[in-house]
Amino acid sequence: MSAEVGDSKAQAAARIIWQAWVDGRQIDTLPPACRPEDLTAGYAAQAALCDISGERVVGRKIAATSKAGQKHIGVDGPQQGLLFERFFLTEGASVPNHGLFMSCAEPEFAFRIGDALPGKAGGYTPDDVADATAALHLAIEVPDTRLVDWASAGPAQLLADNACACYFVLGPEVDDWRGNDLAAVAVRGIVNGVVLEEGEGAAALGGPLTALAWLANDAAARGQPLQSGEVITTGTCTVPVPIAPGDTVVAEFVGLGRATATIVR
Repeated sequence: MSAEVGDSKAQAAARIIWQAWVDGRQIDTLPPACRPEDLTAGYAAQAALCDISGERVVGRKIAATSKAGQKHIGVDGPQQGLLFERFFLTEGASVPNHGLFMSCAEPEFAFRIGDALPGKAGGYTPDDVADATAALHLAIEVPDTRLVDWASAGPAQLLADNACACYFVLGPEVDDWRGNDLAAVAVRGIVNGVVLEEGEGAAALGGPLTALAWLANDAAARGQPLQSGEVITTGTCTVPVPIAPGDTVVAEFVGLGRATATIVR
């Protein structure tokens, strides 16, 4: 996943975003000379993050699949982001308190792709992407942004900021999930033993498999189709849960299990 050769504007934006990310700081806005003005330019800057950072992409996220998520970052539709190996953690992980300006966690369903999804005439359906899935995991995303006023930055700048990607915790695999209506699964965001938010799978664009189908189609249309082995997290199922250093976060998916993480004090 790389930006088009010679796209100096995308490269310049990526350098600024990545340096702020590594430093654990924020910027007010991208400079006008490299600020993306539309979604295509935003995705080009996002792709350039791979070249600038040298990070390996292990999967993708979908931001703003719920109305709450869209309101939280000031957009009116879902966005793709990249999951980098450096920020990819596993069940029970200690999440570094480095930056974390958004100070929230999100309970999410995540899918490991089995069969690549290069594109399909008429588009993939939720059944299609379920058939292409190798595993379902329960997960926690800890998003972040390098932009001070992310709620008014606009969709293009948020894409350049990797759709607010940061840390991601891949929780346990779910056995025999195919018989469950994932959209109807009750989901709870729990911090230090207290339920702070409740929702359901339907919050993620109507259902996690619907969200995955959206991404498969959008990614193929943009020339970056989903590949075998990628982990795709499909968006928060509750209002983002507030967190602070020292907190233990649990994403509970009723009847399926829990994912856990601790925020480093």
